[in-house]
Amino acid sequence: MGKKHVFNAGPCLLPQVAIDNTIEALKDFKGTGVSLISISHRTKGWDEVMDECRALWKEILGIPEGYEVVFLGGGASLQFLYVAMNYLEHKAGYLETGVWAKKALKEAQGLGNAVALASSADKNYCYIPKGYEIPKDLDYFHITTNNTIYGTEIRTDLDSPVPLIADMSSDILSRRVDVSKYAMIYGGAQKNAGPAGVAFAIIKTDTLGKVSRYLPTMLDYRTHIDKLSMFNTPPVFAIFVMNETLKWLKSIGGIDAIHAIDVKKAETLYAEIDRNGLFTGTAAKEDRSIMNVCFVMSPGHEDLQDEFMKFATERDIVGIKGHRSVGGFRASLYNASTQEDVEALVAAMQEFEKIRG
Repeated sequence: MGKKHVFNAGPCLLPQVAIDNTIEALKDFKGTGVSLISISHRTKGWDEVMDECRALWKEILGIPEGYEVVFLGGGASLQFLYVAMNYLEHKAGYLETGVWAKKALKEAQGLGNAVALASSADKNYCYIPKGYEIPKDLDYFHITTNNTIYGTEIRTDLDSPVPLIADMSSDILSRRVDVSKYAMIYGGAQKNAGPAGVAFAIIKTDTLGKVSRYLPTMLDYRTHIDKLSMFNTPPVFAIFVMNETLKWLKSIGGIDAIHAIDVKKAETLYAEIDRNGLFTGTAAKEDRSIMNVCFVMSPGHEDLQDEFMKFATERDIVGIKGHRSVGGFRASLYNASTQEDVEALVAAMQEFEKIRG
């Protein structure tokens, strides 16, 4: 069996060193003689992991004073509700750029007045809306920076006259972010930050405590800030792997280094899609994601989709099937994927073109 080239959209490929270090901790956590998945979160040494993980987030992203990082269960989908519970008082605005943005809006609408300021649903979310205005009377404006299903991405930090909240589940840690422009950044870890099972939230603390509604203890961000993400039993395994992933990212040069790597991977694959007559990209070129490259067979070649999928699979390419709602192909180029992986996919596309083009 050859080396697998993994392009899963999530849970996704993780750095091998993080996997190896986790395997050792599964055998024995920090010399305790107890497996990582059997320890109590009150075990001596666990606080060190939590402290290091928070510190690495702050160091790698350059998070300024006045912000705290918390780790929570429930994934980004539960954060859709957390956000509205903690920030929605009168009215909120959302940028609807895909399925997850739409779901976030729905959760907010269940609690109060939340509206889509702009949407790209008219063209199946293949572009990022532009030219909209953000009213100054909003409690907050919510964006989803990377849209995994459709392959679009907001790659700059927006200027907002109201608190800006971003779901960065699938492009966090892939580019430099001006955290000071955001009231909050959140996401599921299972793309660039670690395995499934934990969500992160980066919160400007002085933006909390401004709603009049009763906040259930578990849904109040202040609870988790005050208790250092251990108000209840944290997802120990997922946080450990996250910490190892952040250590790896720091070791290779941090955000600037990985951004250069990610851009090169994306440019390599997009160049082949644009050159190869059998394939067509689905996202507007100016809004293409460097994390999720979505493409289909070109018009007239649609009947070759299943054949190419089989062809790629036989060449040890894993996880390029498009989301069930859109079909086609999707190659997710998260941080742990390599240029070698991308070149293997490009080689398969070129070989297939010679046979069927």
